[in-house]
Amino acid sequence: MSIGLFRLVFDSGLLLLIWMVQLIIYPSFQFYTSENLLPWHQKYTVAISFVVIPLMFGQLITASLQLIAERNIFTIGSIILIALVWLSTFAQFVPMHGAIASGNTSQELLKELVSKNWIRTILWTLIFVWTLIKSL
Repeated sequence: MSIGLFRLVFDSGLLLLIWMVQLIIYPSFQFYTSENLLPWHQKYTVAISFVVIPLMFGQLITASLQLIAERNIFTIGSIILIALVWLSTFAQFVPMHGAIASGNTSQELLKELVSKNWIRTILWTLIFVWTLIKSL
């Protein structure tokens, strides 16, 4: 299996995951009471990490290998888009999930989680589309 095909697999997985998070998982947080959201959020963050972490590292590793093998607009652009997703994740979403885990379950924070996640949703969609076009 080629590195490009592995890359497409990781990008596809992240595309499906981010759209499920954006349309189903994050909006559902607003329907929990604070007492119910806290234990669910703890279970959710642990469980989702087993899916997200391998996909994100797989995407980063395959994109890095492609960049090492060939420097062009696709490989450089891919690394830039992936870096933006990582930056957004660690600068915005890790702190928001930390706030929820600490007991801040305000509707404002939960709505912000959904609205700001459009950034990652758009970025991962662009990454997938670009990889798919490159693979054709």
